[in-house]
Amino acid sequence: MLEGIDEETIARLRQEDIEFRRLLDEHQQYESQLEAYTNLPYLSSEQELDRKRLQKLKLQGKDRMLVILQQYQ
Repeated sequence: MLEGIDEETIARLRQEDIEFRRLLDEHQQYESQLEAYTNLPYLSSEQELDRKRLQKLKLQGKDRMLVILQQYQ
């Protein structure tokens, strides 16, 4: 998820920073939803749009988590 980041730092931030915790939880939810779409043999146009929306939300959240991590270090 956050490659190259120390797991201890992530765990500490998860405990101390409410926004980071929320973003991390959302990121994991988006990942689960995207995995469900990946397991489908065919996506309807509505499902494809939702998949793209989830990918964008996941990326935005990851970008924000990286900013928080940089500020923390």
